[in-house]
Amino acid sequence: MSTVLVVHGGAWAIPDEMAPASVDGVKAAACRGFSVLKSGGSALDAVEAAVRALEDNPVFNAGHGATLNVDGEVELDAIIVDGRTLASGAVSCVKNIANPVSLARAVMEKTSHIMLTGKGANQFAERIGINTVPTDKLVTEYEKKEWEKHKKYNAGVMEEFNTKWAHDTVGAVAVDCAGNVACATSTGGIRNKMIGRVGDSPVIGCGGYADNLSGAVSCTGHGESILKVTLARLILSHVEQGKSVADASQLSLQHMGDRVQGAGGAIVVSPSGQWAATFTTKRMAWAAAVDNVLWFGINPEEKLKEKLSQ
Repeated sequence: MSTVLVVHGGAWAIPDEMAPASVDGVKAAACRGFSVLKSGGSALDAVEAAVRALEDNPVFNAGHGATLNVDGEVELDAIIVDGRTLASGAVSCVKNIANPVSLARAVMEKTSHIMLTGKGANQFAERIGINTVPTDKLVTEYEKKEWEKHKKYNAGVMEEFNTKWAHDTVGAVAVDCAGNVACATSTGGIRNKMIGRVGDSPVIGCGGYADNLSGAVSCTGHGESILKVTLARLILSHVEQGKSVADASQLSLQHMGDRVQGAGGAIVVSPSGQWAATFTTKRMAWAAAVDNVLWFGINPEEKLKEKLSQ
């Protein structure tokens, strides 16, 4: 059974000056997650490790590098799903946690619930020893400047997403040597969002889904649009009907564009190791570690490869 790990750094109009760092970031995260698989680790461990690497990288809008809401606060969302059992954990509107994906996993493994939100999620984090991080440690100077600029001009959220300055989500999907799949997705949401706004990322079947019977998906893009079409589950429903993971992704993203005028992207892996990275935005940084090859890209139709360092 071949192991596969795919990551994305968000589907949006990534500006040229951020493109090299975005590609380097997803490549490094894919290598981090794949090293877990190569040493016999589970798909669940691999997607958590990959997403933690993306959360720790200030280039991406998750954990370090998160966007600010209308009040200048950091509110984070994340989900993780185990395709073997359909167990899932999620957090939404959690404040000042460096690695929300690990908190989501703790919700899955240490509570009888699937999602904790806001104050309750932070209280749970404190109880299990996950410390909060000051806002200025999570927010880059670049984000502070952009937030000030957009606050002054009061850009609308959809307009914000469709401009090149919208930041987005990170995610990972994997299949391990036992044929188990898993997904994880994490985000800081949309800049200048209302307090308490939750997008697709932590919502099961929308921002991510994993089931050993069909595959694992992590989504990215305009959250409200993804929620309306339950994008992750929609992709897997096409897979269940016999479509390839690439066709299933393309069809679902096309449907989202046609039906609700939303753009986005998705990474998918099947239990047999088929994989795809697809997007309808201008760019999406992605990387896939398969056997001893690292595939990666950022522009439409781009599929570059290099040998994985041993």
